[in-house]
Amino acid sequence: MSFANQNANQVLYFDCYSGISGDMTLGALLDLGLALDQLTDLLSRLPLDGYRLETEKVNRGGIAGTRARVIIDSRPQVARNLPAILELIGDSDLPAAVQALGCKTFQLLAEAEAAVHGIPVEKVHFHEVGAVDAIIDIVGTAAALHLLGIDEVYCSPLPLGGGEVQSAHGRLPLPAPATAELLAGRKVPVRGSRESFELVTPTGAAIVAAAAKEFGPLPAFTVEAIGYGAGSYDPGYPNFLRLFRGHTDDSLPAQEETLLQIQANIDDLNPEIYGYLLQKLLSCGALDVYYIPVQMKKDRPGVLLTVLLSPESLQTVREIIFQETSTLGFRVVPTRRISRPRQMASVETEWGPVRIKYCSSAAEDHILHYSPEYEDCCQVARKSGLPLKEIYRLAESLFRNKS
Repeated sequence: MSFANQNANQVLYFDCYSGISGDMTLGALLDLGLALDQLTDLLSRLPLDGYRLETEKVNRGGIAGTRARVIIDSRPQVARNLPAILELIGDSDLPAAVQALGCKTFQLLAEAEAAVHGIPVEKVHFHEVGAVDAIIDIVGTAAALHLLGIDEVYCSPLPLGGGEVQSAHGRLPLPAPATAELLAGRKVPVRGSRESFELVTPTGAAIVAAAAKEFGPLPAFTVEAIGYGAGSYDPGYPNFLRLFRGHTDDSLPAQEETLLQIQANIDDLNPEIYGYLLQKLLSCGALDVYYIPVQMKKDRPGVLLTVLLSPESLQTVREIIFQETSTLGFRVVPTRRISRPRQMASVETEWGPVRIKYCSSAAEDHILHYSPEYEDCCQVARKSGLPLKEIYRLAESLFRNKS
């Protein structure tokens, strides 16, 4: 049985509305329809014994899901360090992609633990995550992604609970120091939560940090299956990790990227400044700038300033807004842009060239859309003395004949 579709990109989205852990991830992957015997057969290539993987159906808050449990025998658990775990995975007969993702996940965990304890990475001895059950959670996740034929993984922002948790090092604050270290500096968005228990475990954080291509809202794709994975703790509500599996539509070329959107309500700025502000923002990295009339408090008319930009341009754009406008603050939210790849061509008129922006189908066998560049058309119109609309028509006709 194969889940891969050769004609489409297979996508998996982690909806961590109630957190993530290793066992929740395995349960959700199996709840998607992956057969348990398929997964255990692949995991048998790992030189590790003394365990068995079981599943059970659970119902929490009226929602049915799957709980995966790694049952280990009574022998003492081994506190393995990173080299020992990487050797264990490397000595297996697992597919290269499974080995690579499993090793990457443990590498991230080791680096986080080393930073927390202030010791070299090779000196880290795992306790909870070095045990057999955590190895199966991590390598099992990599194996399940391989069996499902997943090409791209995306993930929602992670909710962080509060309070304390008991560990091999005693009671620790939540989020656990290793979890916090894993998320720091990796462009993983987080959000607060009122829950006073551990929502995101170090293993769960490492899995999505290693596997996810991007973090943010649900991307555009066709959903084929949804899986719910339950953890060991039942708080009395639908505490699941939810996975969406599907595929992108390859009939049209498209590119997706995570951008930022800035918005500010302004009601006391000289209207003459808005034109200058727009041009300055566009010239300094903003991808789009526009104004919307709004009615503000005390019945004053105002303007809603909206700026679309890449995360790398935030510092520059922020300074421009504070310097050039009267606002004392603005809102920043992540947003997703899906666009068709654009190409440029040029046509020759009697009065000079005009560039044409266009996009084509996935097979590039026909043009989907095209548009002459405004500035080029204006320049030709001034030289020729013809109306601008006539230059547009001329450029479009030349491009159609050329194509």
